[in-house]
Amino acid sequence: MKINIEIECTPEEARSFMGLPDVTQANNVYVDNLTKAMQGVSNPDQLQEYAKALAPMGQVGLKLFQSFVEGGMRGASGSPSKGGSKD
Repeated sequence: MKINIEIECTPEEARSFMGLPDVTQANNVYVDNLTKAMQGVSNPDQLQEYAKALAPMGQVGLKLFQSFVEGGMRGASGSPSKGGSKD
């Protein structure tokens, strides 16, 4: 027997339901600091070096950051992104 249950809720509602802490303030500080620090970065090599220094999750964080930067660069150049997002 197979039972499927679908629940529609916001990320905040899901976080609260599962008892996870609200890290919105910490995330905002992290993003603000990252944004300020990257204002002087002008090429991908500098971004990669900076990401290695900051990578909070080691190699996984670096790969995530790298894909984020590549997506931003594709968007800035006007070329279509590879694959699609399922949002």
